[in-house]
Amino acid sequence: MGFPFWRKKIEEEEGEKAKKEYRPFDVYLLFVTLLLVFVGLVMVFSSSAVLAKERYQDGYFFLKKEILFVFIGLAAMMAAKKISYRIYWKCTYWFLLLSLVPMILVLFVGIGGGQEEVRRWLRLGPFTFQPSEPVKLAVIIFVSYALAKKGDKIRSFTRGFLPVVAVSGVYIGLILLQKDLGSAFTLGMIVFLMLFISGTRLSFLIGSVLVSVPILYYLLFSVEFRRQRMLAFLDPWKYQLGTGFQIIQSFVAFQSGGLTGVGLGEGKQKLFYLPEAHTDFIFSVVGEELGLLGVMGVVVLFTIFIFRGLLVTFRTKDLFGMYLAFGLTCLIGLQAFVNIGVVMGLLPTKGLPLPFISYGGTSLVTCLMAVGILLNVSTDAGEEF
Repeated sequence: MGFPFWRKKIEEEEGEKAKKEYRPFDVYLLFVTLLLVFVGLVMVFSSSAVLAKERYQDGYFFLKKEILFVFIGLAAMMAAKKISYRIYWKCTYWFLLLSLVPMILVLFVGIGGGQEEVRRWLRLGPFTFQPSEPVKLAVIIFVSYALAKKGDKIRSFTRGFLPVVAVSGVYIGLILLQKDLGSAFTLGMIVFLMLFISGTRLSFLIGSVLVSVPILYYLLFSVEFRRQRMLAFLDPWKYQLGTGFQIIQSFVAFQSGGLTGVGLGEGKQKLFYLPEAHTDFIFSVVGEELGLLGVMGVVVLFTIFIFRGLLVTFRTKDLFGMYLAFGLTCLIGLQAFVNIGVVMGLLPTKGLPLPFISYGGTSLVTCLMAVGILLNVSTDAGEEF
């Protein structure tokens, strides 16, 4: 009787071990992501068809490019899902070095978005590439690596806090040189939150905030187009024919939408009233065409995404995976929060796209790659490495 008993016990132990080693990825996180991408495709077409027909004589111009970006992004997501996130631990500094090259290159040969001093994109044939997007991933991986490796040393200013802030600050500074305050602010907030959950002394964090406030004030008012945007944020109707025009048209879109919207494809603000309707202000088109119900639907999807991302964070056994999952969740969640805040007039205008929904290849591919890494982390069984 003993042999069958012990064999059954061993089989049960091996079964439990197998379950831990092959924990399935977070299906809900994947489903929410795909749903947001689908919403994005629908809204990109709805918001850009008239502009594409007028500018390129092809109403499907932006949609076809966005579909291409979706396929590239989904391929990147599935590849990242298959690759163990522990590989990034060994390649952290390589990611930083590889992302540094285009960040420097864009300062010399980059192109801007209508502002002469703005250089944010590199032209690659018929496409453009925004180096600041993959840099966010590289910095999140580095901070996760540094926090996990330092452990309790993070409570030391010189050996823990300062090196993390210094390296992150270099890349945030390069983003600022591109006149992209929105991306720099978002990345800075992600690093701040990651430091906060790591147990960094509150005195260090409060001190960094106090130092950042005058710097942020200078950055806002030293550049003319930022200063105009800030003034328009405070009183858009005073600048309704200038920098306040875009946000006022966004207000009109939300007001027109009411509870259920005017109908998909029936919005009027995208007809050359609302600038950048298919990119940064696509959420306004959602509000006009799908109404409050559509707006709440998108907000709920992002809320579920953040909730599932935080669940992955809390369930991960090793520190590197935990910090990585938290940073990637913040990347999507903060960008969504800032974009929605901007188009609803709660924050000053920033050039940040709405993740998965706004038109834009680099942002979409980067966000989907981040989801792929997050899905891989969700399969963590807590092995040492």
